[in-house]
Amino acid sequence: MNLKHALILGLTVFFTIQSSGQNKHAKTSNYPSYKGLVMAGYQGWFRTPEDGSGSKWGHYGADGKFDKDHNTIDFWPDVSEYEKTYETKFKFPDGTKARVFSSVDKSTTDLHFKWMKEYGVDGVFMQRFFGVARNHDDPNKSQDIILKNAVNAAEENNRAIAVMYDLSGMRADGEDCSAVIEDWKKLVDNLKVTQSINYLHHNGKPLVTIWGIGFPDRSYNIREIGINRLIDFLKNDPIYGGCSVMLGVPTYFRELDKDCLPDPYLHDVIRTADIVLPWMVQRFTPLLHQDEIRYRDHVMADIKWCQDNKVDYVPLVYAGFSWHNLSKRNPGLARHTTYGAIPRVGGKFYWDLIYNAISAGAEMLYVGMFDEVDEGTAIIPVLNNPPNSDDVHFVGNDDVAPDHYLFLTGKAGQMLRKEIPLSYKIPSKE
Repeated sequence: MNLKHALILGLTVFFTIQSSGQNKHAKTSNYPSYKGLVMAGYQGWFRTPEDGSGSKWGHYGADGKFDKDHNTIDFWPDVSEYEKTYETKFKFPDGTKARVFSSVDKSTTDLHFKWMKEYGVDGVFMQRFFGVARNHDDPNKSQDIILKNAVNAAEENNRAIAVMYDLSGMRADGEDCSAVIEDWKKLVDNLKVTQSINYLHHNGKPLVTIWGIGFPDRSYNIREIGINRLIDFLKNDPIYGGCSVMLGVPTYFRELDKDCLPDPYLHDVIRTADIVLPWMVQRFTPLLHQDEIRYRDHVMADIKWCQDNKVDYVPLVYAGFSWHNLSKRNPGLARHTTYGAIPRVGGKFYWDLIYNAISAGAEMLYVGMFDEVDEGTAIIPVLNNPPNSDDVHFVGNDDVAPDHYLFLTGKAGQMLRKEIPLSYKIPSKE
């Protein structure tokens, strides 16, 4: 080897070492892999006029109002354990004012993570919508407060936590994924999310999710938003990269059919990622005979496709679905929705999905969602006797305990890890 070649080789090694040394993420994690875990999505988007966020009644009602004409939630949260709650205009039969929580309060986040520890829910993906990323220079936005509170609560309760970017809200006027790149830099530099020992890793690297590619109802074209550049940045940037990437895609991504764009470019993008997460809410229901078997077969085929394409796979499970009050804001939707459109059946539907996902070979599970009472998927405690009246209706809890779905989620993790036997029978506390 001549001197010139030796010098080039030496410089290459030097800069490689320097680059890897500059990576700002913690080198280890209490959660080095998603495999063996049951993680839930965490919206954290509920606001009240008195919580300091300036958002009025965010996600409880429309147009900043929360009354019988603007209500957008189908389930009423059980707030008996919350330290801080807020009075509403809704009343119980005895005249007591019904109260709700705000996601901005630290005490709310602390309680939610305390529940995760108590019931054995492994952790959550914190949802971060594109509008939040777009305004990444705002130093006081409530989403950052909630994320910071969640990282601290995850460490205090030894729960896993990770960031999930949702591209919903990206405009078709030339916007691309650059805002996500800049926002991720801020989360790493300022909030130091990946310095947390409880930040979820996969394949030994911090896991970041990009949700919302391949859906036909989006205004953006996945070929034009720089999704490939975003994935390359998250994986290979010497300072902010070194991450694993999970992609949120439609249920029928494999066939490029039904709820999925018929664009084979989606498959090209998926092959550059580490995990595929298909969105399955509303795609399966207990109202169809043995639909859980169709779900199992679908998951099995997905797993085979992912194995062939060298990407990991996580199926979604959910407790049920109901967004009738929310859909009233859209008359076209309201005609096709009812309260409890996908009924919970006392947890049987949820457990059927869990059992069949694991039976199909799933190595990890994603629960949609932890706190989403507005679309009726929440696993947090909800009231069996909500403040119903002649003017407004909320869905009850099928006479099961308020914490029933937290309990089932913990049991799902035990069954996934083979700590308890695989069983189609829904477990009970007795």
